[in-house]
Amino acid sequence: MPTPLTRRRMLLNTGTFAAGTLGLGGMVSAAFKSSPVKKPRLRAAAIRFGITPKVGRFGSLCGDAVIEKVYGPLKTTVTLLDDGKLRLCLVAADFCWINAVNVSNFYRRAIADELKLPVSHVLIFASHNHSGAMLASNSVMVFQVPPDEVPEPKLLPIGRELLGQLRSCAKRLPGMLEPVTVWWAEGQEGRITYNRKGRRADGSTYFMREEDRVLLGEDFCGDIDRQAPVVVLKNEAGKPVTALVQFTGHPVTSYHPEMAVVFGEWPQVATDMVAEHLSPSEPVPVGFLQGCAGDVNSKEMFRGGVERATYYGRLLGESYIKALEQLQPSRHDGLDYAMEKVGVPLAPLPPQDILQAEIVKMEDFIRRASAGDENTLECVGLNFPRDLTPAYRGKLIEAVLPWSRWALELHKTGRADTVAKYLEMELYVIRLGDIAIVGLPFEPFQGIGRQIRRGSPLPLTIPCGYVNVTHGYITDGPNTGDREYISAFYRYTKFRPPLEKPAGDVMAQRAVDILKRFAKE
Repeated sequence: MPTPLTRRRMLLNTGTFAAGTLGLGGMVSAAFKSSPVKKPRLRAAAIRFGITPKVGRFGSLCGDAVIEKVYGPLKTTVTLLDDGKLRLCLVAADFCWINAVNVSNFYRRAIADELKLPVSHVLIFASHNHSGAMLASNSVMVFQVPPDEVPEPKLLPIGRELLGQLRSCAKRLPGMLEPVTVWWAEGQEGRITYNRKGRRADGSTYFMREEDRVLLGEDFCGDIDRQAPVVVLKNEAGKPVTALVQFTGHPVTSYHPEMAVVFGEWPQVATDMVAEHLSPSEPVPVGFLQGCAGDVNSKEMFRGGVERATYYGRLLGESYIKALEQLQPSRHDGLDYAMEKVGVPLAPLPPQDILQAEIVKMEDFIRRASAGDENTLECVGLNFPRDLTPAYRGKLIEAVLPWSRWALELHKTGRADTVAKYLEMELYVIRLGDIAIVGLPFEPFQGIGRQIRRGSPLPLTIPCGYVNVTHGYITDGPNTGDREYISAFYRYTKFRPPLEKPAGDVMAQRAVDILKRFAKE
């Protein structure tokens, strides 16, 4: 049987697991009672830049949307981490469409090539800002096409500019690396988000839009994650080199799908505030990591606009800055990383009679919506706000209809039992000193992140969605099987059955297992 050291070297050589030297010997409970590390072996460097899209096509989340106004650049922070044995590159971007599978894979390969790293060691964290711009004219999400049909991206001018900047950063960062220590704090913020999964008296669920939220009280927020963690990397002179912040909530206050604008939303406003607070004369690069925001929105979606999004960003920025007053050093140095594949269970297809009935309802809804019928607000468990035109509501149902027809055809041809039983996804787990960062390539419900935080042995654990690609919404066990948009997102995918309990909980458990393994080793 190989020794632990030999096993680690074997894993490093496979590229599926990479670990820096750990200082966590013994029991987990005793590991964090040691004194702070005095001579860091961890090194870091970071660059932040902005790119400004132009007015015109390819705005928002819809390929045919038109950007009507640009309110400034969309920013990206590229951070390189190195502890002598392991090197990781983290890209934090305010582009929602950077999660398109063909775009993300293309950028990651380009960065990895410049840094001479495995592609698995380049991670792209999207803030999931909806007020952005598409980067390629043929962008596709991973759930829209089979893996063997993913096209090479046809980058738009904004996409080519971003690629050039990312390559430039990858060339410069190795020469900028300097020793750093890890510092962290955790703030609280509960004023800008709300839980968007509504529950009716009859037990059914609905997507709570702003008009629904207001009916529950102007300041309704429901069950939300309020954690606002800050991680600061300081050089040997005690000056900040870079920082990472995280919060949980869809940045949609300035977003309207039929009136597209470009704006970095409240994550960008908040990170800029932290950057200037840490170093007023020369703001440091700060990257935003999005939390498990599947069931959490920022308030005033479709209604708030840029002014209110800016206001929410200032609230969040103030919360981060207040947390910095409690900044404390990590008691351990070094870096660990694991990338593993996990299978999330999938359920059988719905019965044939249910599919047939729903197809009839959807076809009728689309006809009425196309005719301008304002009474097109609900269909097959999905609900829509009056803030969207009937024509747009019809398009949203048009996006669902092909899945039902596909599932029905499988029943009719006797192939319903041939669908996949598991959805395989990658899981990314980082230990940065005393900090854990867990990356999930989908839109996770809060319950998934809470399980990771609860089970982690590290002092601060930061669960993140929207890493590299997005497989769409993935529910935790209790939210699996409901019919509203976010819980039944499989209907907007191509060729994927519904989720089956425990659904995304298996990703949380695997992440916890990895973190415990880090601690024991």
